Amino acid sequence: MEGFRLNADAALAVDEYLEYKRIVGEDDGGKLMSPQEYADYKRRVLPQRERNRLFVSWSGPTGMDCKLVGPETPCFCTHRYKQHQTDLEEIPKERPIHLPCRVHGCRCASYLYIPRNGSQAIRCHCKHPANEHHEYEPYVCKKCAVCKGFQSSFSCGCGYPTRAHQMVVETKEQRVDRGKPVGHDVPYAAMGGLTGFSSLAEGYLRLDASGVGVPGDDLLNAPITAHDHPFLRAHSGTAASLLPHNSSRSTADAGANNSLTQGIANLKLREEEDMAELEKRYQERIKLQRQQARTGASGRAPYQAKTQSRGKGKQATPSGKARPLRGALVVAGWSDVWRGERAVRRATHPGQETPAPALTGAAPSGVEAVCCCCCRMSASCPT
Repeated sequence: MEGFRLNADAALAVDEYLEYKRIVGEDDGGKLMSPQEYADYKRRVLPQRERNRLFVSWSGPTGMDCKLVGPETPCFCTHRYKQHQTDLEEIPKERPIHLPCRVHGCRCASYLYIPRNGSQAIRCHCKHPANEHHEYEPYVCKKCAVCKGFQSSFSCGCGYPTRAHQMVVETKEQRVDRGKPVGHDVPYAAMGGLTGFSSLAEGYLRLDASGVGVPGDDLLNAPITAHDHPFLRAHSGTAASLLPHNSSRSTADAGANNSLTQGIANLKLREEEDMAELEKRYQERIKLQRQQARTGASGRAPYQAKTQSRGKGKQATPSGKARPLRGALVVAGWSDVWRGERAVRRATHPGQETPAPALTGAAPSGVEAVCCCCCRMSASCPT
């Protein structure tokens, strides 16, 4: 992939365009505004946007904002939040506040966030995904007639199912009254509930509630409750035992903090011990297989191993020429067959002897040769 460089003027033009898209959003209809239209738009819309900003979130039964909606957050109708009506000249008196979709042909009456299972849409009780349901209430399935409305058993990261959550569209004053962060006033369109970088994370992962900076000591030193992250609840006792007994959380000095950090780092997890034991067994098995391969105990015939060690794959013949190993094995097999045939003839015809067959590559008459390779060979075998 070849790179390219921009001079200072071109880079400034790119930054200005990105700023333009963040402020205008979808209001230009896909056609770039002129400088005069852009200036008039900012003069008319920006004061209204700062005054009537709506904070949109998907909240659980405990009051946690499990999802703070941003410009690119998809709706149940599959369109983004920025494609809905987000700028209002006057805040309506009715509650809840509806934010209809502005895409032509879409019948979505109000924005509704729907979570996803990884990259896949969650499924209804009728076994069909959310994008195969109608975008208006009661969100009936398009594929089947048994669905009475979209209902999913998918659970959020907070532990509660999807149906226990609700969409919250509120003003800045209402959000402050609930004790939720509002961040700074920004001129950008369709910001929803975003107030900082940590707002992009899900509620149970969000450490900094406001998203505007590093959390203070009041948050870090707060007691661990049932509403905290499961990791904090699981290790609350361990952290408390590692703290010095003669110092509290509020008066712990740098040495106490270092001892706590060192103690947590030295903790051995059960998963690490299990992985070490599995790795040890694997190395032992590999070592045993290598030893068996060197000693010939991995399934190779003993006669073959002995022949290779002594004659290096060759068998001497009466003529002095070296016979291939396969031929030597066939000769050995025929000798055993001839000995058995002679024993049978002695038992059935006393006084008669059977001469030994010549080793010319042909099996004794009436006897089918068997080599050590477990294959039945005919008299015309080339070996």
